[in-house]
Amino acid sequence: MKIEQIYTGCIAQAAYYLESEGEVAIFDPLREVQPYIDKANKDNAKIKYIFETHFHADFVSGHLDLAKKTGATIVYGPTAKPEFEAHIASDNEEFKIGKYTVKAIHTPGHTLESTCYLLIDADGKMHGIITGDTLFIGDVGRPDLAQEMVSELTQEKLAGYLFDSLRNKIMTLPDDLTVYPSHGAGSACGKNMSKETTDSLGNQKKTNYALRADMTKDEFISELLDGLGAPPAYFPQNVKLNIKGYESLDDIMSHSKKAMSAQAFEAAVNETDAIILDVRHESEFVKEHIPNSIFIGLQGNFAPWVGALLMNVNQPLLLVTPEGKEEEAIMRLSRVGFDHVLGYLEGGIAAWKNAGFETDDMASISPEEFASQISDKKSVIDARKPGEFEAEHVENALNFPLDTVNENFAGLPKTEFFLHCAGGYRSVIMGSILKSRGIHNFINVEKGMAGIRKTEVPLTNFACPSGSK
Repeated sequence: MKIEQIYTGCIAQAAYYLESEGEVAIFDPLREVQPYIDKANKDNAKIKYIFETHFHADFVSGHLDLAKKTGATIVYGPTAKPEFEAHIASDNEEFKIGKYTVKAIHTPGHTLESTCYLLIDADGKMHGIITGDTLFIGDVGRPDLAQEMVSELTQEKLAGYLFDSLRNKIMTLPDDLTVYPSHGAGSACGKNMSKETTDSLGNQKKTNYALRADMTKDEFISELLDGLGAPPAYFPQNVKLNIKGYESLDDIMSHSKKAMSAQAFEAAVNETDAIILDVRHESEFVKEHIPNSIFIGLQGNFAPWVGALLMNVNQPLLLVTPEGKEEEAIMRLSRVGFDHVLGYLEGGIAAWKNAGFETDDMASISPEEFASQISDKKSVIDARKPGEFEAEHVENALNFPLDTVNENFAGLPKTEFFLHCAGGYRSVIMGSILKSRGIHNFINVEKGMAGIRKTEVPLTNFACPSGSK
């Protein structure tokens, strides 16, 4: 069977390309659809179906643009109610892709319309199953994302539906099936995903905590909801875009890829409520940046952090980018629904300074300097996730996860403190947000824990004695 996973690491998302006898099906496409069209053209094939496993929350799907450009039919599972033309499959309905068969299996739980797609080869053998956010490698989908759309739903009720779907629809399938999920490690759609992006169903039955054969429904619900933090604020906004429709990415590129002189950029800053988003490397940002700009670098998990921290997809943005990266930044913002880029600073920071406008910097020191200064009794703020912090942290450090920064300003030290993360990316994001709110009493530690571990700074964790490494 010709099935290809197309994985996008920065948002931990997998789309799938299935081809047979000149016909193609695309599953859960990203918003930039030309690569799928190019792939089909290379195979002398036509895209026949666009299968959606559910209304996605963490990204805006490319289903509408892809259907418009190819004439392909969009398919959703039972109970889906999109506000555009689509085929709503019945449970166990079959679709032909050349000699292959795709069978829709309704698996409510992550959302009510969640549907998996069983892949059957030309000989009638079940080859694999595209599970969307119903089943991941090492985890299952979170059951709290559909509540905003259906008021009477609770996460407990959805978790119960998911338990039934897994036991009655998925775990009854052959062990040699390949599981093709929509996400891998780093996605906020689950809490314990593996770095692997495929596996056999049989191995998942052995290793995935949620598929234990002796687990009761109550135990499943309890374990699934334990430690499940609030979803990012932009998730329900992306769901609505996927249900209602959105502007074509081509049109967004046309009006967003607008080069602005330093003077025009400065005028837009003063005349609009746009946020200046600086997407350069953190090492460049700390040296100099436009005052009050927010740093979220392209080299990291860019789009998810934009969504989690800027929160409102309708927020106007002005971009400071590395030269030649303007289109990439706009496209990656559009993946999570941020379609309101007003333009970018032509010539970058150099043009800004040459026009006579001021810049700012961020106090930043090396891990070695941090080690020599830590005895000054300054507080240490760790911007990593709680699990990372619990595994190992600087002795006496305080944990302020980056994704909670917008609610945590009041709890920060009033005196000067050190700020670090795992490798230097998240701490500069947090630092830029603090500076934009008028908080400047911190020193960023470059390279984060990766650099601190190489010094003599005392480290500890919640399981080991103080000072242990």
